[in-house]
Amino acid sequence: MFALAALTGPLPKAGVVVVAALAATALLVRDDRRRAVAMLGALVLAPFLLIADIWHSPQLHFVPRHPVLAVGLVLIALAAVAALAIVFDRWPAALGALALAALPFRVSIQSGGVTNNLLVPLYFVIGAGSLAFAVRTLRAEEPRSQEHGPGWLERLLALLIVLYAVQALYSPTAVAPGSVSGFEQALKNMVFFYVPFTLLYCLLARLKWTPELIRNCVRLVAVLAIALAGVAFVEYATRTTYFSSRLGQTNQLYDYFVANSVFFDPNIFGRFLALAMVALATLLLYDRPGRDQLAATGVLAVLWAALVISFSRSSMVALLVGLALLAAMRWRPRAALVTGTAVLVVGAAAVAISPTTFGFNQGLNGVSAGRGSVLSGGLKLFGDRPAWGFGSGSFEAEYRAHNLGTGTLTASHTTPVTVAAEQGVVGELVYVALVVVAIGTLGRGAREDPLRAAIAAAFAALLVHTMLYADFLEDPFTWALLGVGAALARASPTGAVRPVYGSNSVSSIPSRAGSASGAAARASATRPSTLS
Repeated sequence: MFALAALTGPLPKAGVVVVAALAATALLVRDDRRRAVAMLGALVLAPFLLIADIWHSPQLHFVPRHPVLAVGLVLIALAAVAALAIVFDRWPAALGALALAALPFRVSIQSGGVTNNLLVPLYFVIGAGSLAFAVRTLRAEEPRSQEHGPGWLERLLALLIVLYAVQALYSPTAVAPGSVSGFEQALKNMVFFYVPFTLLYCLLARLKWTPELIRNCVRLVAVLAIALAGVAFVEYATRTTYFSSRLGQTNQLYDYFVANSVFFDPNIFGRFLALAMVALATLLLYDRPGRDQLAATGVLAVLWAALVISFSRSSMVALLVGLALLAAMRWRPRAALVTGTAVLVVGAAAVAISPTTFGFNQGLNGVSAGRGSVLSGGLKLFGDRPAWGFGSGSFEAEYRAHNLGTGTLTASHTTPVTVAAEQGVVGELVYVALVVVAIGTLGRGAREDPLRAAIAAAFAALLVHTMLYADFLEDPFTWALLGVGAALARASPTGAVRPVYGSNSVSSIPSRAGSASGAAARASATRPSTLS
């Protein structure tokens, strides 16, 4: 206990850099044993840093008062992780399905005087998966190495994580009333998001994505999305918000009711629905049995209704972009461009008929729910320190300190602006490079593979959403899409055809190389997707 208390001085800053280096090592090394050691080190150090940071907070006062109870709870949690690790060791495919099932669910936890909505179920899956991988690897008689080295995607992810940790060192430590310091926010981002999601990426990128696992995951997405949409419908029918007291208070001021299902923010709910709809829409664009297309149409109709009552305009824009890209990969880009233009014309007509419905009569702040002011404030912060920024995690603290706004909204909700203000030109260049490489990795050859096309389109939709709501690398869906997409890109040669979705039949796009290469592609599609 005294050791933890001692760490509440300057040492957490060094700890942030060390845990970032461990996460980067897990991404970059080829030797599995070194990767296993790095993953275990990050898995242990990350929660240790968090506990050290909040040691004096009220929610941990029970630890010195009831040490036996605290130890008991820790042992129970460790036993649960160990039990789940045994399951993953025996049935590796369960990792992919459970990780997907855990992605949407958050638990509200007080940390440092601020409420954080944490992905606790996903953390258990990541911890168990990392433990299973590490134990299996370290017990192996012969060390195993990847046949391929890290690609540019892994290099840039590692660089971004390490750079974020280094720039947290000069982030402000002063705490404004009702908020956390810039460094504390950076530490939480590292512990809650970057480190565990890096481990998630490593696990998913090395998983064998067999056709059976893929079909099961698609079914799981459909069932999960329907269930969460059902919660939103109950909320809308009863005019009751179950998981967000703040949204419940806001709904009392509206003439309409906003539903958020189990999510703490309707925009996060909308983002989930948009990604699920893009994935399921692939069933309608490729040659599938009639019953599959009929079922997909019914599910999409239900999800669209749920998206409407979320009133998430950013999610609707993201959905349109994802569907447009999916159509461009399935057919010719010209047809998708014509369709997209038609949709924009219809949308412009709707706005012209009733501008008050969409808030356009109030200017940029009206249509963006007050985000225009925060956006301009972020650009002013970038102008003050264009080279290195104010430090990782510092946006909200510096926005308040510079008195750039009078409203309650203090987050930019635009990832490039947040990165520019916090990390300057250096961080912005790494961010842009990561986005470009990620699009190239997921999109190259995806036209010939329905599953990869769905992942690329979903990532594009998510990327657009981050321009309107932020949370890029802080969203586990980003890392999941990158991990699965990178695994499939490496496992499948360009032009190969993969069995996708519901039944045992094969959906394909004819290969341009002719019938001989098409036959080879169909033969390769019958084999499981693996990644060494």
